[in-house]
Amino acid sequence: MNYRARYINVTEVNEQGHQQRRDTDSYEDSDDIFKAMFLFNKGTSQSERIHPMDVQMTVFHCADGFLKQLMVTKLSQCQYALPLLVPDPFRRKTEFSLWTFRQINKSWKIKNIKNEIISQIQPIYKAETPMVFFFRFGSVSSSKSQLMNSLINEKHNTFFHRNCPGSSRTRVLMDGVVEIAWFCPSGKDTDKFTECVAFCNLHGDAGDHEKQLQILTEMSSVNVVLLPRLDRNDRHEKKIQNLYKDSKPLICLFTEDESTVIETKKGKFKIGLKDRNQSDVSEELRRAINDCLSESSSTFRLEDVSKHSDIRVDEEDDDDCRRGREAAQQMMSLLEKKDLTEIKESFLPHQGKLWHQWSQKNKELHRPQADEIEMEISRKKTEMKKIRKQQHESDISEFMNLFIKEMNSHVEHEKMFFLKWLRILLDEHTSADLSALHHKYDETWSTEIKTERDHDKPEQLKAKQVELERISEELQAATFGLEHIMREIGQIYESCSSVKKNKKDLQIDFSSLPSLAAEMMISGFPLELMDGDAAHVPVIWISAVLDQLIQKLGDQRVFVLSVLGIQSSGKSTMLNAMFGLQFAVSAGRCTRGAFMQLVRVSDEMKTQMNFDYILVVDTEGLRALELAGRSTRHHDNELATFVVGLANLTLINIFGENPSEMQDILQIVVQAFMRMKKVRLNPSCVFVHQNISDVTAGEKNMEGRRRLQETLDEMTKLAAKDEVYDAECFSDVIRFDVQNDVKYFAQLWEGSPPMAPPNPNYYRIKDLWEALLNEQFVFSFRNSLEISAYRKLETEYSKWSWSLRSAMMETENKLHNKIENEAIHEVNKTDLQRELKKTKLQENIVRETKRKLNEILQQRDLKKKIDAQRTHHENTLYEKSKELALKLKDKTNDEETLKKEFDLFWEQSVKKIITDTPAIKDIDIMKDVKEILSDIYESVPDILEIQSDQLKKCLVMVLSKEDEAQIRSLVTDVAQQTDKMIQSFNISKMGYNISYIQQLTDYIKARVKEHQEGQVKYVFKNEFFMDLVLSICKRANKMITDQHRLFREANDPVIYVEKKREEYYSIFQKYIHGATSAAIFGEIICQKLKEPIEQSVYKKTARDLTDEMRSNCESLNGNRSNLEKHILKTLAEQEDFDKYMNYIHNPRDHFKSFIRDEVSRYITDKFSVSVLPKMKENIKLLQQKIMKAAHESTEHVQVNRGDVGLWFKRFKQQLSDELIFSEKDLSGVKHDDVDDFSLLEDVIKKELSAIMPDISSRFYTNTFNEKLDLKFRPDELLTDHFCRCCWVQCPFCKAICTNTIENHGGNHSVPFHRVDGVNGCYYHQTEDLSADFCTTLVTSNKAFCVSNKWFPYKDLKRAGGVYAKWSITPDLSELPYWKWFVCRFQKDLEKRYNKIFHGNGKIPNEWRHYKKQNAIESLDKCF
Repeated sequence: MNYRARYINVTEVNEQGHQQRRDTDSYEDSDDIFKAMFLFNKGTSQSERIHPMDVQMTVFHCADGFLKQLMVTKLSQCQYALPLLVPDPFRRKTEFSLWTFRQINKSWKIKNIKNEIISQIQPIYKAETPMVFFFRFGSVSSSKSQLMNSLINEKHNTFFHRNCPGSSRTRVLMDGVVEIAWFCPSGKDTDKFTECVAFCNLHGDAGDHEKQLQILTEMSSVNVVLLPRLDRNDRHEKKIQNLYKDSKPLICLFTEDESTVIETKKGKFKIGLKDRNQSDVSEELRRAINDCLSESSSTFRLEDVSKHSDIRVDEEDDDDCRRGREAAQQMMSLLEKKDLTEIKESFLPHQGKLWHQWSQKNKELHRPQADEIEMEISRKKTEMKKIRKQQHESDISEFMNLFIKEMNSHVEHEKMFFLKWLRILLDEHTSADLSALHHKYDETWSTEIKTERDHDKPEQLKAKQVELERISEELQAATFGLEHIMREIGQIYESCSSVKKNKKDLQIDFSSLPSLAAEMMISGFPLELMDGDAAHVPVIWISAVLDQLIQKLGDQRVFVLSVLGIQSSGKSTMLNAMFGLQFAVSAGRCTRGAFMQLVRVSDEMKTQMNFDYILVVDTEGLRALELAGRSTRHHDNELATFVVGLANLTLINIFGENPSEMQDILQIVVQAFMRMKKVRLNPSCVFVHQNISDVTAGEKNMEGRRRLQETLDEMTKLAAKDEVYDAECFSDVIRFDVQNDVKYFAQLWEGSPPMAPPNPNYYRIKDLWEALLNEQFVFSFRNSLEISAYRKLETEYSKWSWSLRSAMMETENKLHNKIENEAIHEVNKTDLQRELKKTKLQENIVRETKRKLNEILQQRDLKKKIDAQRTHHENTLYEKSKELALKLKDKTNDEETLKKEFDLFWEQSVKKIITDTPAIKDIDIMKDVKEILSDIYESVPDILEIQSDQLKKCLVMVLSKEDEAQIRSLVTDVAQQTDKMIQSFNISKMGYNISYIQQLTDYIKARVKEHQEGQVKYVFKNEFFMDLVLSICKRANKMITDQHRLFREANDPVIYVEKKREEYYSIFQKYIHGATSAAIFGEIICQKLKEPIEQSVYKKTARDLTDEMRSNCESLNGNRSNLEKHILKTLAEQEDFDKYMNYIHNPRDHFKSFIRDEVSRYITDKFSVSVLPKMKENIKLLQQKIMKAAHESTEHVQVNRGDVGLWFKRFKQQLSDELIFSEKDLSGVKHDDVDDFSLLEDVIKKELSAIMPDISSRFYTNTFNEKLDLKFRPDELLTDHFCRCCWVQCPFCKAICTNTIENHGGNHSVPFHRVDGVNGCYYHQTEDLSADFCTTLVTSNKAFCVSNKWFPYKDLKRAGGVYAKWSITPDLSELPYWKWFVCRFQKDLEKRYNKIFHGNGKIPNEWRHYKKQNAIESLDKCF
């Protein structure tokens, strides 16, 4: 807002004028000044300025009621005259815009009879003041408006006049307009008038505007008329005579007269203006007006103008405005004859004592003192519920019902009028009483200060302090505005939410109340964020309103800007000026608590700022006077911490240069930022230093900056002691640049308030915007949104990492096939990146894939012998069956004879193969384990006796909780690493060997020895090692056995040769019937492709299915937290205690098992509708690719005149990405005589069509596990995705760290902890299991014992070891799930841990109210 904007030139350009000016440029006689000037004058006459007041009135006429009101309010703030009576150019009627004045308050100071200064603040439409009316008859040479300005404020052009910048000769819309302005005294001897005086100015010739003249001369206290001279022949002579005869004072100003002031008769003055000094005239006129006012008792009230007939009053003419006023008046009628200090108690019962009690209990709840933490918390929560119930039972007043009804029934425009009227009428209703109370407070406070100096009167001092406290409470009770009505609605909503039902006398569903508040915010009304009376944030209400805002506006980018400063330092005024807001700024209504208002960012600014809205947070002042009796520094610290933590940027408003005031606010601010640093929040700040006497002195500003930096550093050291924080200077706490983050402004007003206009330098918004835009904001999770934000981030990360994994799996499969086909012999990182082209890669996924492929490369060479042996057997059978066929070809055609001959040949051949190659036997893993252990130890326990929970019994001494946690961590890690070792053995391809068990045993032994040699206070028995080996091998038994089965089926000659019997008999028959080499070679190729096709289809379908489950399966379609939520739901539904214990103590195994079950269920349920169609589609695509490869190979051979070798080389190259199929598969099969490639292609096409249905017929639900190696199965792909994360568990409650990265840096953390008793935690030297949550223990003074040393939970990192790596944040968020679990399985837990929930660990009765359904529902809220 810059009042000088009025002087911007607006010009109407005429093209002809431009043309004439261009012509003068080419005028040949350019040295002739007379001709040049003549032409120049002619040219400029074509271009006319538009009068600035015409611009103002054009906008005014085109505006609706709200914009008109905004315009007039801003004009008033700029100390400009306001349009009072305006001729309507469209309706030919004079309009009185009373509505536009409704938001304007004026304040002034006067001296009473005792010479005491009295402050007054009044809505201007209500103020009764003298009014001086200026008008003119005819055309006058002097400026009436300029003369008026010299009376009101000689430094400021209150009324626009002919000599103002931008003025022009013509004006179109100002004639007949009456403008009004007020002189407001400051209570000083230099005031020109001793009371508030209104000045009205009729523009144009008064004789042409009789209606305006009549109204204003009747209502004025003094009339001032300008005319050239008196002339009896003048057409206005009669009007002038009447004014002179009237008893009302009249001052005549003659522009053609040179005389000084003359009083012609009582109350009638004459003053000449011609050739007179302007200051002299102004002084004479002021004295004359003062003389007239001293004799006159008449007063003017703006509202009374509407009583005149024949003028249009906007409030009556606008139906929406009228209806809004009537609705507001109906509500106000209920307040009549009510004591103001009792209104809130009567009409707004929900925000009174009950809300204050609830707020106090809630604060106490978060600061538990008793030893029985959960019992205390449970008791307080019960009390809070009781208070909420009482709140809910309170009646809704008729006043509030009317408000809710009006807010729901009106159209948008009418609703806005209603709200504005209600605010206007409430302010009007309370302003007089509030002003009196403030005056009374000031008087009492002044007396108290005097009494404090007199140390002999302690009783009087105490009495005054009690009196101050009483007045402060009356002030609090008497303050009643729209914010209190919205506060009541918030409390109605919170009470209904708490008891989960509507109030009996509420006409609408309570769930629609936040929508009303959201609509108000969108319309520009502030909403109370922190209740200043209760010093509490109604979180449930505010959250609901913000949810509604998001629904109505969409998920917009919001920048939060807050302000901090001492009381009455101009915080609200600054925000109102910066953003055009509506925060209360008058002395009668200081901000209490915190308010937020939404500001929409214009489209052109959005791209520059990268956000859509600014949420501006205004706060009550620090060190508020009315709180001085009962508020402490603690309140200010709380407020500062709240608003600093809430905002992206905090403006710290420093008013004046008082060092002590600066120190006070700066220590509070530094402490707030220090707290933010401790909780990893990174807000920024800008210091706005107002009321600096000389902002142009650069050296002084540098000195000021240096002093501010020193003060900040000093305050940082002081705050660091309070907060136990290591910081030496302010920049240790927050990124702060004293050169750029401190803005100096002069005072708000130019001149002395209340008559001074706003200083435009104060509104150097650009400087502030630069500070905002150039800040490098550090991303951080915020307060109550932290969990939600982390979940969103985790979900996005999960999607992103899955898309990478999915892409990498395709690449891995292609490269795997190429390795097996011996197309490549090494894998580099660049190969992977080239395969994925422009996909952004996550380094560890690339590294892991490279490792897997290099293992395959190594194993390919190791299993060459196995593959060669198998291929040799197959090709031997092929050649021998061919020889037999050729031998029998011409001897017999009898099929039965041929079959017998072939069967005999087959049995003999298989016998020979078995003799040469022994069959692969079944394996017994546990037998091998015991055999290896028996070589080390004499006796090995039976595997049935081994349970993981018996590990601690295998130790020399009793374990502490820390010891047990260390051992469990060792066991978990060893289990994970051995899983990886078993997978690396690749048993499905390489076969099983007892040496693998030896490797596992050696690894486990080395890890146990390494652990034992560390800093531990216990010794492992031999049984521990044996138990660990047996447990791990028992766990891996199925995995190894399944892989060995796959190897056996592929490599045992008895099994795989028998599978080939039908294939070879078919080839045998073809030779018998004289088939060509090409036909037989084509059939052999198809028979060899059968198994690779089957493997390829299974792998591809497994990947497709995994992608589908990531989208469609509820438990698998999110992040790990979502998966855990479904695991917990399933556990609750099954109510199986043993499964719970497995989940708590072996979470990784439980996750794997759950994923396996989910995948198995999905495949079974969706087999016919999803799985089988995918398999058939994949086999069809593969068939097409093989046919395409055969066709292209044929074309390639024909073009290059190649042989069958070239054909086959091209064929396998085409398929090397898709199938494991190479020359080695045909080694020993003679095909040199194949030369009919078209026939070969046809045979392949025909044979493929026959074998594909055969492969499809073998698809069923269990074939994935039977046909696929472990690493290619859908469940393993998903396990690999979900379980590559942190599995470290909380040392107290066993909750799993939620970080999605293995071996991550920083602390372990989890948003929701469990009851410690589920992990067997108990109270020292008792049998009492703990019923506490970790997140509440860290708020208490309790301690835990590690190695006979005690450490407070508040400072758990001091305990070192596993505790040093955990961050547990105090949190009272309800998670009914674990409360239900403890109650449901109390006896099972007590039996398992041989302890009881008793004494210190007694389960609160409140927990027993939770049902299984409550527990399951709570998971959706928390995850």
